[in-house]
Amino acid sequence: MKPQAAQESSFDRKRHIFGAIFGPICALLVYFLPIAGLAENPEAHKLLAIVTFVAFWWICEPVPIPVTSLIGPTLCVIFGVASATDAFKAFANPMIFLFMGGFLIAKGMMVNGLDKRIAYGIMSMKWVGDSPRKIFLAIGLACMLCSGWISNTATAAMMFPIALGLLEAIREMMAANGKDIDLSKYKYATGLMLMTAYACSIGGVLTPIGTPPNIIMIGFIRELAPESPQITFFNWMIWGFLAMALYFVITFFVLQKMFPSDVKHIDGAQEFIQDKKNSLGKWTRAQKNTLFAFIIAVVLWVLPGIFSAVQNIAPDAINADFVKLYGARFPEAVAAMIGGLLMFLLPVDLKKGKMTLSWKEGVSGIDWGTLLLFGGGLAIGGMVFSTGLSQWIGESLTAALGGKPSEYIFLTVFAVTALLLSELTSNTAVANLMGPIAIATAVSLGFSPVPVCVVMALCTSLAFMLPVSTPPNAIVYASGYIPITKMIKAGVLLDIIGVFAVTVPLVYFLVKAIMGV
Repeated sequence: MKPQAAQESSFDRKRHIFGAIFGPICALLVYFLPIAGLAENPEAHKLLAIVTFVAFWWICEPVPIPVTSLIGPTLCVIFGVASATDAFKAFANPMIFLFMGGFLIAKGMMVNGLDKRIAYGIMSMKWVGDSPRKIFLAIGLACMLCSGWISNTATAAMMFPIALGLLEAIREMMAANGKDIDLSKYKYATGLMLMTAYACSIGGVLTPIGTPPNIIMIGFIRELAPESPQITFFNWMIWGFLAMALYFVITFFVLQKMFPSDVKHIDGAQEFIQDKKNSLGKWTRAQKNTLFAFIIAVVLWVLPGIFSAVQNIAPDAINADFVKLYGARFPEAVAAMIGGLLMFLLPVDLKKGKMTLSWKEGVSGIDWGTLLLFGGGLAIGGMVFSTGLSQWIGESLTAALGGKPSEYIFLTVFAVTALLLSELTSNTAVANLMGPIAIATAVSLGFSPVPVCVVMALCTSLAFMLPVSTPPNAIVYASGYIPITKMIKAGVLLDIIGVFAVTVPLVYFLVKAIMGV
């Protein structure tokens, strides 16, 4: 085991032990100690103890996070906070099927090589050539665009070997010129590895299905604040695209400045990428089917936004009843399931009964843990509101903030909190933990909950500081080419710029304007 991996394992073990011990202890203290404001609401008091326990275990992970997500609702039933029907109904929320359909589409892309075809296609464009700077940019673009639709972990795992191969080409070129280099101390190697990881995380902000926190926050708004304006797939992609582009440009220039290349050309780079592309052969029937299913899903996702835009420009151009009927028959979850189910229905070889995606491949492609985590978060979040605990939390946080702050300060506080927590634990767990609290506090202060949910979702994708912050970080850190001090330095700088120069201003001015809040 490499030293970096050993250090990471040591940190994880300590985190697991701490959570296993102090989670139950703190929950019991909350349960037995009198709390002002909850004396006349025993259900809310008990739920606060359960939420304390779940929060510790989500952050410290003594057991897998999805297991904790099942423990929470189960404890709520045992302690009489809610009935079994109410506690578990969130696991059938339509937003879960939006995720499920997205997982199926992503799995089809991975199984049939469509993701590699897209990535290699970008890398092999003529403008890239053998320039280290352009290769750096192309790697980032490929990672970013792929991770907007498939898992950032899967994207990082796909692009990691490509980055390693390019670095090996540099090493061989240097050796041929009589200069041996140690890639573990080579600045460009560090920068390329970091770009691979960071671009995968950045791409996740593009779409609601790009990363779990996006869809979790949308789900919380729909479930806990139904009176608020609701975020559509099209809405999200407007600010998601702008946030992604700004994050990426900043990351590119910062990493280029910190980790420049000392050569102008990488001999063999073009051949390496072209060989990768050629190995895919011609477009297969499965790839064409997958692309068709993907396009169908995307069109169904964005049509409501297009209809809305057309109606705003020319109110009589589209029948309002038709738009309403379309929204009822083809909501985002159904659009996702249509795309996902087409994978099982579009044939590749009818004689052999082979479809674009087999059932076994489809089942293995669904991240059941994330679905359970999402369901558990929605369940607990719903009970936080139904028991009145949300009102108590909102009033307590309002008092802690010294009264009603400006909305800009309010967004900044939650943005920074979400980011710091995401550096230490799963961003999905952070979204589940912080979502109900943010909505409750926003309502208590008289703010719309939409901006704060968006700002936290975006910030959870900026976990750049540590290997444990996100799977892409861990994947590239295992290369041994990234000194931990360099990752922390680059991560801190990008976090600060990302939050204060992009995320909070973007949400405060653009998201509020688009959503009319």
